[in-house]
Amino acid sequence: MKPLQSRLPAVGTTIFTVMSALATQHQAVNLGQGFPDFACDPALLDHVTQAMRSGQNQYPPMAGVPVLREAVAAKIESLYMRRYSAADEITITAGATQAIITVVLAIVHPGDEVIVLEPCYDSYVPNIELAGGKTIRVPLTPGTFRPDFDAIAAAITPRTCAIIVNSPHNPSATVWSHTEMLALQALLTPTDIVLISDEVYEHMVFDGALHASAARYPGLAERAFIVSSFGKTYHVTGWKVGYVAAPAALMTEFRKVHQFNVFTVNTPMQHGIAHYMTDPAPYLDLPAFYQRKRDLFRTGLAHTRFKLLPSQGSYFQCVDISAVSDLGEAEFCQWLTREKGVAAIPLSAFYGNGFDQKVVRFCFAKQDQTLAAALQRLKSL
Repeated sequence: MKPLQSRLPAVGTTIFTVMSALATQHQAVNLGQGFPDFACDPALLDHVTQAMRSGQNQYPPMAGVPVLREAVAAKIESLYMRRYSAADEITITAGATQAIITVVLAIVHPGDEVIVLEPCYDSYVPNIELAGGKTIRVPLTPGTFRPDFDAIAAAITPRTCAIIVNSPHNPSATVWSHTEMLALQALLTPTDIVLISDEVYEHMVFDGALHASAARYPGLAERAFIVSSFGKTYHVTGWKVGYVAAPAALMTEFRKVHQFNVFTVNTPMQHGIAHYMTDPAPYLDLPAFYQRKRDLFRTGLAHTRFKLLPSQGSYFQCVDISAVSDLGEAEFCQWLTREKGVAAIPLSAFYGNGFDQKVVRFCFAKQDQTLAAALQRLKSL
């Protein structure tokens, strides 16, 4: 048998796997990988348990159980003033990562170009490559991570099929403003470009700001697949349940792929989440919950030589390490894990060319005692 030809020859072990393994090896506080180390609301577990015990354990409808799709549609309408049809425009997915690759496979044909704004989540580019598309990388403005609309406009060609936008942004923790969303809408209006709007951190926007969902903007919503994550919102990342909202014509194409790459999603989890969503408080209270953790962590880091970058949303905090070390980002993160017992992620891992701007990312979605332990170890820096 001849050697298998890889579909993703440039892909190796992810930085998250590498740093988590190093953290385990050195018994470090792992602030690298982005997941909570605290439990979800017991009431959510009760709803899922009840769904299991009541017999909700067989295949649900391919697009998701109706009661959950209705709950998602109602939430979007209440927050963003746009009504999606639960029957035709909402699909429940096996997490946001599955949602994004399904969108890409549904709309990208060989030779199509997809604009991604770097630094970006690590699944975007492999998804595009698997679809036979070409990734067009446009950097966010170094230092501020704001969108550069002149650079985005210059990247658009007749082959541009889609653009992927992520706000609140992983890894930089920036949040797109109303003005920036209007600029994106104006830029895309004369085109047929599809918007893939990754909004998994939609409920983690701080300091009284509102999340500028693509659903709020008619010129974006009509061309957008909007992706979100129950795992992020309800502290259950391991459940891998999310959703996509899109106009019916786009959703028809999405579901054609969805039915063959995953078909459907965990039934009792869907019913449990649907019942839990009848009370909006858990997601409405989430900004204050994570802002308190952000402020706790930033207060501790202020006593170090790290330069704190703004954290407007998500559950990440980026810092400039220039005053702390001459090492590059990746080497510094390994040193920090080995010598100080705290794991972080280099921002260079989110760039195709490994662009090193002396910035690393911490995750503060942790128990207060976890953050306190990390800050105790970092205070000498």
